[in-house]
Amino acid sequence: MFFSGVKERTTYVGDRAKLFEGLIRDSYKQAYGLAYRLTGNASEAEDLVQESLLRAYRFFHRYDESLPFTSWLYRIMTNAHIDMVRRRGRIRTTSLEASGNDGSTTWDLPDLLASPDRQMLLESLDEPVQNALVSMTAEFRTAVLLADVEGLAYEEVAEIMKTSVGTVRSRIHRGRKQIRTHLLKHAPKTYRSFCDEL
Repeated sequence: MFFSGVKERTTYVGDRAKLFEGLIRDSYKQAYGLAYRLTGNASEAEDLVQESLLRAYRFFHRYDESLPFTSWLYRIMTNAHIDMVRRRGRIRTTSLEASGNDGSTTWDLPDLLASPDRQMLLESLDEPVQNALVSMTAEFRTAVLLADVEGLAYEEVAEIMKTSVGTVRSRIHRGRKQIRTHLLKHAPKTYRSFCDEL
Protein backbone atom coordinates (compact mmCIF):
# COMPACT_ATOMS: atom_id res chain seq x y z
CA MET A 1 0.00 0.00 0.00
CA PHE A 2 2.75 2.47 0.97
CA PHE A 3 4.79 1.68 -2.16
CA SER A 4 1.83 2.25 -4.45
CA GLY A 5 1.43 5.74 -2.94
CA VAL A 6 5.11 6.43 -3.57
CA LYS A 7 4.76 5.25 -7.17
CA GLU A 8 1.70 7.49 -7.70
CA ARG A 9 3.53 10.47 -6.17
CA THR A 10 6.59 9.84 -8.36
CA THR A 11 4.38 9.60 -11.46
CA TYR A 12 2.68 12.85 -10.48
CA VAL A 13 6.03 14.59 -10.00
CA GLY A 14 7.29 13.15 -13.29
CA ASP A 15 4.14 14.26 -15.12
CA ARG A 16 4.37 17.77 -13.62
CA ALA A 17 8.05 17.99 -14.62
CA LYS A 18 7.18 17.01 -18.20
CA LEU A 19 4.32 19.50 -18.23
CA PHE A 20 6.64 22.24 -16.94
CA GLU A 21 9.29 21.44 -19.56
CA GLY A 22 6.72 21.52 -22.35
CA LEU A 23 5.24 24.82 -21.19
CA ILE A 24 8.70 26.39 -20.92
CA ARG A 25 9.68 25.10 -24.35
CA ASP A 26 6.53 26.63 -25.85
CA SER A 27 6.88 30.01 -24.11
CA TYR A 28 10.66 30.52 -23.82
CA LYS A 29 10.99 32.87 -26.80
CA GLN A 30 8.15 35.04 -25.57
CA ALA A 31 9.60 35.08 -22.06
CA TYR A 32 13.07 36.01 -23.32
CA GLY A 33 11.58 38.73 -25.53
CA LEU A 34 9.77 40.28 -22.58
CA ALA A 35 12.87 39.98 -20.38
CA TYR A 36 14.97 41.68 -23.06
CA ARG A 37 12.52 44.53 -23.39
CA LEU A 38 12.29 44.91 -19.60
CA THR A 39 16.03 44.97 -19.02
CA GLY A 40 17.37 46.45 -22.25
CA ASN A 41 20.32 44.10 -22.67
CA ALA A 42 21.02 40.45 -23.36
CA SER A 43 22.97 39.45 -20.25
CA GLU A 44 20.43 40.96 -17.83
CA ALA A 45 17.62 39.38 -19.86
CA GLU A 46 19.26 35.97 -19.54
CA ASP A 47 19.65 36.49 -15.78
CA LEU A 48 16.02 37.54 -15.50
CA VAL A 49 14.79 34.54 -17.50
CA GLN A 50 16.88 32.14 -15.39
CA GLU A 51 15.63 33.68 -12.13
CA SER A 52 12.04 33.56 -13.42
CA LEU A 53 12.34 29.92 -14.50
CA LEU A 54 13.80 28.95 -11.13
CA ARG A 55 10.93 30.66 -9.33
CA ALA A 56 8.39 29.15 -11.72
CA TYR A 57 9.80 25.66 -11.15
CA ARG A 58 9.90 26.15 -7.38
CA PHE A 59 6.26 27.27 -7.27
CA PHE A 60 4.90 25.21 -10.16
CA HIS A 61 2.66 23.31 -7.74
CA ARG A 62 0.67 26.58 -7.41
CA TYR A 63 0.11 26.95 -11.15
CA ASP A 64 -3.53 26.54 -12.17
CA GLU A 65 -3.55 24.68 -15.50
CA SER A 66 -6.87 26.25 -16.48
CA LEU A 67 -5.11 29.65 -16.79
CA PRO A 68 -2.61 30.71 -19.47
CA PHE A 69 0.93 29.72 -18.50
CA THR A 70 2.48 32.82 -20.08
CA SER A 71 0.40 35.13 -17.87
CA TRP A 72 1.55 33.23 -14.79
CA LEU A 73 5.17 33.29 -15.98
CA TYR A 74 4.95 37.02 -16.81
CA ARG A 75 3.74 37.73 -13.28
CA ILE A 76 6.74 35.87 -11.90
CA MET A 77 9.06 37.65 -14.34
CA THR A 78 7.78 41.14 -13.58
CA ASN A 79 8.13 40.50 -9.85
CA ALA A 80 11.64 39.12 -10.37
CA HIS A 81 12.54 42.14 -12.50
CA ILE A 82 11.30 44.60 -9.89
CA ASP A 83 13.20 42.66 -7.21
CA MET A 84 16.38 42.79 -9.30
CA VAL A 85 16.01 46.52 -9.91
CA ARG A 86 15.34 47.20 -6.23
CA ARG A 87 18.38 45.16 -5.21
CA ARG A 88 20.51 47.31 -7.46
CA GLY A 89 18.92 50.48 -6.14
CA ARG A 90 17.88 51.65 -9.59
CA ILE A 91 14.25 52.53 -8.89
CA ARG A 92 14.27 56.30 -8.67
CA THR A 93 12.81 59.11 -10.67
CA THR A 94 15.49 61.13 -12.40
CA SER A 95 15.21 63.30 -15.45
CA LEU A 96 17.34 62.12 -18.35
CA GLU A 97 18.14 65.74 -19.14
CA ALA A 98 19.44 66.30 -15.59
CA SER A 99 21.56 63.16 -15.49
CA GLY A 100 25.28 63.54 -15.87
CA ASN A 101 25.27 67.33 -15.64
CA ASP A 102 27.04 67.32 -12.30
CA GLY A 103 28.78 63.99 -12.84
CA SER A 104 26.83 62.30 -10.04
CA THR A 105 24.43 60.24 -12.13
CA THR A 106 25.36 57.95 -14.99
CA TRP A 107 23.10 55.84 -17.14
CA ASP A 108 23.81 52.25 -18.00
CA LEU A 109 22.29 52.25 -21.47
CA PRO A 110 22.81 49.13 -23.52
CA ASP A 111 25.09 49.15 -26.53
CA LEU A 112 22.51 47.65 -28.86
CA LEU A 113 24.94 47.57 -31.79
CA ALA A 114 27.18 45.12 -29.91
CA SER A 115 24.35 42.87 -28.79
CA PRO A 116 24.08 39.44 -30.42
CA ASP A 117 20.32 39.79 -30.07
CA ARG A 118 20.14 42.97 -32.14
CA GLN A 119 18.30 41.19 -34.97
CA MET A 120 15.63 39.93 -32.61
CA LEU A 121 15.25 43.43 -31.21
CA LEU A 122 14.95 44.96 -34.66
CA GLU A 123 12.26 42.45 -35.55
CA SER A 124 10.23 43.27 -32.45
CA LEU A 125 10.96 46.91 -31.60
CA ASP A 126 13.02 49.64 -33.24
CA GLU A 127 16.05 50.94 -31.37
CA PRO A 128 14.55 54.36 -30.49
CA VAL A 129 11.48 52.64 -29.04
CA GLN A 130 13.68 50.26 -27.02
CA ASN A 131 15.73 53.21 -25.76
CA ALA A 132 12.51 54.98 -24.78
CA LEU A 133 11.43 51.88 -22.85
CA VAL A 134 14.79 51.62 -21.10
CA SER A 135 14.49 55.24 -19.94
CA MET A 136 11.15 54.56 -18.19
CA THR A 137 10.57 53.37 -14.64
CA ALA A 138 10.12 49.61 -14.25
CA GLU A 139 6.42 49.87 -13.41
CA PHE A 140 5.55 51.99 -16.47
CA ARG A 141 7.69 49.87 -18.79
CA THR A 142 6.14 46.63 -17.54
CA ALA A 143 2.57 47.91 -17.93
CA VAL A 144 3.22 49.22 -21.46
CA LEU A 145 5.01 46.05 -22.57
CA LEU A 146 2.37 43.69 -21.22
CA ALA A 147 -0.53 45.66 -22.72
CA ASP A 148 0.89 47.04 -25.97
CA VAL A 149 3.50 44.45 -26.96
CA GLU A 150 2.17 41.25 -25.42
CA GLY A 151 -1.45 42.24 -26.08
CA LEU A 152 -2.80 41.41 -22.64
CA ALA A 153 -6.04 42.95 -21.38
CA TYR A 154 -5.81 45.59 -18.66
CA GLU A 155 -7.36 43.13 -16.21
CA GLU A 156 -4.63 40.58 -16.96
CA VAL A 157 -1.92 43.23 -16.58
CA ALA A 158 -3.45 44.28 -13.24
CA GLU A 159 -3.41 40.67 -12.05
CA ILE A 160 0.20 40.17 -13.14
CA MET A 161 1.35 43.43 -11.56
CA LYS A 162 -0.81 42.88 -8.45
CA THR A 163 -2.50 46.26 -8.71
CA SER A 164 -5.82 47.76 -9.75
CA VAL A 165 -7.02 48.23 -13.32
CA GLY A 166 -7.11 51.98 -12.67
CA THR A 167 -3.44 51.97 -11.71
CA VAL A 168 -2.61 49.96 -14.83
CA ARG A 169 -4.49 52.45 -17.01
CA SER A 170 -2.60 55.31 -15.38
CA ARG A 171 0.79 53.61 -15.81
CA ILE A 172 0.08 52.80 -19.45
CA HIS A 173 -1.10 56.34 -20.16
CA ARG A 174 1.93 57.90 -18.47
CA GLY A 175 4.27 55.35 -20.04
CA ARG A 176 2.95 56.03 -23.53
CA LYS A 177 3.34 59.75 -22.88
CA GLN A 178 6.99 59.19 -21.88
CA ILE A 179 7.59 57.13 -25.03
CA ARG A 180 5.97 59.82 -27.15
CA THR A 181 8.13 62.56 -25.59
CA HIS A 182 11.28 60.48 -26.01
CA LEU A 183 10.56 59.62 -29.66
CA LEU A 184 9.64 63.18 -30.59
CA LYS A 185 12.89 64.37 -29.06
CA HIS A 186 15.23 61.69 -30.43
CA ALA A 187 13.63 60.59 -33.72
CA PRO A 188 10.98 63.17 -34.69
CA LYS A 189 11.00 62.54 -38.45
CA THR A 190 10.64 58.80 -38.17
CA TYR A 191 8.05 58.66 -35.40
CA ARG A 192 5.94 61.83 -35.82
CA SER A 193 2.89 59.98 -37.23
CA PHE A 194 3.33 57.15 -34.71
CA CYS A 195 3.47 59.63 -31.83
CA ASP A 196 0.22 61.23 -32.97
CA GLU A 197 -1.47 57.87 -32.28
CA LEU A 198 -0.10 57.61 -28.73
